[in-house]
Amino acid sequence: MTIPLIELRNVSKQFVKSLDVAEKLARSLGVAVTEEVTYAADRVNLSVMEGEVVGLAGESGCGKSTLGRIIAGILPPSEGDVSFLGKPVSEMNDAEAASYTLNVQMIFQDPFSSLNPRMRVRETIGRAPLVHGIIQHDEVDDYVDEMMQRVGLDPSYKERYPHQFSGGQRQRVGIARALAVKPKFLVCDESIAALDVSVQAQVLNLFMKLRDELGLTYLFISHDLSVVEHLSDRVCIMYLGRIVESVSTDVLFEQPNHPYTKALLNEIPRIDMRNRDYVPIKGEIPSPLTPPSGCHFHPRCQYATARCGQETPQLREIAPNHFSACHLNDE
Repeated sequence: MTIPLIELRNVSKQFVKSLDVAEKLARSLGVAVTEEVTYAADRVNLSVMEGEVVGLAGESGCGKSTLGRIIAGILPPSEGDVSFLGKPVSEMNDAEAASYTLNVQMIFQDPFSSLNPRMRVRETIGRAPLVHGIIQHDEVDDYVDEMMQRVGLDPSYKERYPHQFSGGQRQRVGIARALAVKPKFLVCDESIAALDVSVQAQVLNLFMKLRDELGLTYLFISHDLSVVEHLSDRVCIMYLGRIVESVSTDVLFEQPNHPYTKALLNEIPRIDMRNRDYVPIKGEIPSPLTPPSGCHFHPRCQYATARCGQETPQLREIAPNHFSACHLNDE
């Protein structure tokens, strides 16, 4: 069996807001004050094979970006393990951890705030490969030129600052910076959401071109299912910190299983369904501070039963390579 490039096993992440001085004083006086805990990821299991493009989709606030940052090593998991080529990151020595850091890179949503405004593009792209010994000092200019050409930028712009570029160009600089350390895996966190529609198409085509040329593996995070459909081999649907469905892209759009997935797909505008009445998902996404018991989606699900509010459904295989977490599959 082929070993996944990236694998998450029961990964959870909680953010704890500590009590301030006034709250600590109030608690010492007997007031019931507790620390706020945000449950961003809840026992997530996910594997990505080498060369695969996995889309991670869901509503804003469901934990997609947090999961991407855990994979990229920006955030540590509160529980569970992240493995790279079969070895848990927590068990790696310094050399292995450094290799993992280079091999897994992240491309952020906002191409302006993710770039240092005081750093020229030459240094933005060339510093990391120089520090890590990928290139020598006399090779920086040629290497930066190569990276810029690869992402469709004019190398003569390398002495410019980020504010001198358009949004699409800045995102290409971010992509070039990630590619400069020769990674195997890219976490793309809403990487086209801040761009104009025409520029989005150009950047998507660039991602597909780079995948073919460099054999890259992607985790593509997006709230836009039409983008996920265009780019991904497999799609994972996330809701309030949990993956509720995982299957190949064509099956997901033709035969969705989980009620939440069906509701998301029904909200996609389609020309062949322009005369239908728009019915949004009822209710608001619950707060991650106080997630519902049982199935997190049950307060908004039209098929919910008493069991859904009491027992957490497990993500299990309901058909070959089709995983879903819904009690309806037991009937």
